[in-house]
Amino acid sequence: MGRKWANIVAKKTAKDANNSKIYAKFGIEIYAAAKSGEPDPHSNQKLRFVIERAKTYNVPKHIIDRAIEKAKGSGDETYSELRYEGFGPNGSMVIVDTLTNNVNRTVADVRSAFNKNGGNMGVSGAVAYMFDNTAIFGFAGTDVDEIFEFLMEKEIDVRDVFEEEGQIIVYGDSIDFHAIQEALKEKGIEEFSVAEIQMLAQSEVELTGDDLANFEKMMDALDDLEDVQSIYHNVELD
Repeated sequence: MGRKWANIVAKKTAKDANNSKIYAKFGIEIYAAAKSGEPDPHSNQKLRFVIERAKTYNVPKHIIDRAIEKAKGSGDETYSELRYEGFGPNGSMVIVDTLTNNVNRTVADVRSAFNKNGGNMGVSGAVAYMFDNTAIFGFAGTDVDEIFEFLMEKEIDVRDVFEEEGQIIVYGDSIDFHAIQEALKEKGIEEFSVAEIQMLAQSEVELTGDDLANFEKMMDALDDLEDVQSIYHNVELD
């Protein structure tokens, strides 16, 4: 089912290791979501989703509150959500989601990260068709059948439910994110290790040697860009 759960956890753990950077990115994302509608998560579904994600990364409440207050008050910056698609070494495919207040800077920075590390940017739609937009939840537990049956009773058509390393993992359609989350909360699940919407690759490629080294450098270069919010790829990682 697309990228392995272990890879999602590895990616998340790597982000958790750099708190200041992830907090800063979430601050901008929360601000932009609050600016896009009402600065109230109860009436702004997009803002509620970002805040729920931020909680799984242990973003402090004061950072969340400060971003919302900025959106309510003097903040006048305008951010655009832009997606870039491209290719890495030896058939690898990459999707980069950005949130930027300077489009020219962002496209130049993303293109440079690709070009300097054995990759190249493609046109819109070049690789996205090989990924599935997927709601992903992870939480402590091992009783997969009980969770699956409960979600079926709620008439939520999930793609997959499985257990790995003491975590129950639920994959569903992205449009069902909130329905799945509310159902799981009704089941008594309040803490999620992951609550995300991600682009999961339909199949994966394995890279070795210089190809793998260049790919990892490209991932690092992209992740270091202040405008990059999420990166998805089809490379199988250990």
